[in-house]
Amino acid sequence: MTIPKRSRSLTVACLLAATAALAVSGCAKSETPSHAGGDSSQAAQAAETPAGSSGSGCTLETYGAPKLDLKDAVVGFSQSEKEANPFRIAETRSIKDEAAKLGVKKLLTTNAQSQLSKQISDIQDMLAQGAQFLIVAPLNSDGLEPAFKAAAAKKVPVLTIDRKVNAGACKDYLAFLGSDFVEQGKRAADAMIKATGGKGKVAILLGASGNNVTTDRTKGFVDQVAAKAPGLEIVAQQTGEFARDKGQQVMEQLIQSKPDITAVYAENDEMALGAITALKSAGKKPGKDVKVVSIDGTRNAVQALVNGEMNAVIESNPRFGPLAFATAQKFYAGEEIPENVIISDRSYDESNAKASIGGAY
Repeated sequence: MTIPKRSRSLTVACLLAATAALAVSGCAKSETPSHAGGDSSQAAQAAETPAGSSGSGCTLETYGAPKLDLKDAVVGFSQSEKEANPFRIAETRSIKDEAAKLGVKKLLTTNAQSQLSKQISDIQDMLAQGAQFLIVAPLNSDGLEPAFKAAAAKKVPVLTIDRKVNAGACKDYLAFLGSDFVEQGKRAADAMIKATGGKGKVAILLGASGNNVTTDRTKGFVDQVAAKAPGLEIVAQQTGEFARDKGQQVMEQLIQSKPDITAVYAENDEMALGAITALKSAGKKPGKDVKVVSIDGTRNAVQALVNGEMNAVIESNPRFGPLAFATAQKFYAGEEIPENVIISDRSYDESNAKASIGGAY
């Protein structure tokens, strides 16, 4: 069953402070450890919900899980991709920091290394080790059914973060916690329209296939451009797999095949940074000759904004730890958890990049 795009989000706006200086984050090649941290007040996630939202949520009773005190629990965290990219580094660090802060009895962590079969076996292994609550960052939107069935058989709730799955909320998994990716794409389009004046030829560096992040960020951008800036022509859409090196390779190819490109929309910062390298090598001035807009909010991307080599960055906050565990605590306290807990993401441009870089990851 396909879950609705935005059936519900969490009604209370809760700003949760990050517990420690966090490592860098984003989606591809690693950045130097010295970039870790940032302004913790800016690092916190906020959950938003429109007033009057409707739809059935999920409670401990309806899910059929036993009551649990997280301080006496074994919690498992399944990471989807290798921690050689900024987003994944910060995400894992945030989960570990919050578990330590709350005094969780035991935290099991695994990394699927971008292999779906490994993520399934990782989750099954954590269940075999006694995991009583699972936080899962899905690799793909489909394919985790065997892992979900194994968790359901043991009545272990599964909270998914950062990518949605095509499964049944409050049945196959508890809830989704993450960004509104369509909205991110729309905001990126608005920033691109502002940077280009609504005219030119734009290339899209797509994220990895098989997950809703790529699909939704593309849809939001394409639909918004079509509605608001018909003079901004999308001339290429090619995957860079959320990786800096791939983003650079794709940009190098596009410079040869479509030398009249005047703008690049990258669906994460790492691909944007790769594209910037390719543009500079070709003698072009990124941010000026070719406008660049991306999504993530990594330290290096915000620095590129400060340097004038990018034009805007839409944040996708990876610091899930506080909100994930707060959601778990509410669930075990008997509160109803919405199907979609949508977080609020900030944006960076030339007006605030220098002052805000301390909060980037």
